[in-house]
Amino acid sequence: VVQAYKQGLSPAVGYELNPWLLCLSHYRAWKAGCHGKVSFLKKDLWKVNLSDCYNVIVFLAPSVKPPLAAKLLAELPDEARVVAGRFPFPSWTPTSTLGQGLEQVWAYDMKEVRRAALREAQSNSSL
Repeated sequence: VVQAYKQGLSPAVGYELNPWLLCLSHYRAWKAGCHGKVSFLKKDLWKVNLSDCYNVIVFLAPSVKPPLAAKLLAELPDEARVVAGRFPFPSWTPTSTLGQGLEQVWAYDMKEVRRAALREAQSNSSL
């Protein structure tokens, strides 16, 4: 969230249920000089409506990616971009990638993700 803000993405909001990680996030924002400029909210990501989000950054385990992919497809606008750290979305083709190993990130443009999903659905329906 802090790095997103430093790259010009605003508002920069993080969602976390774990109180220790929430506290750590606030501390890191303060240490980076971003206190009051970024937000960390104790909210369940699955219950938050993301339809107003245009830049989404996720650092989640691979097992969470398929249900999250469905949520993002349902809620994000076509103009949104999703960046995944550490683990890619298994069924999505990235628009770009950067880094390698634990530092690798995958970027996805939702418009392209939707086009690919539509092509796959049409291909499967013609079988």
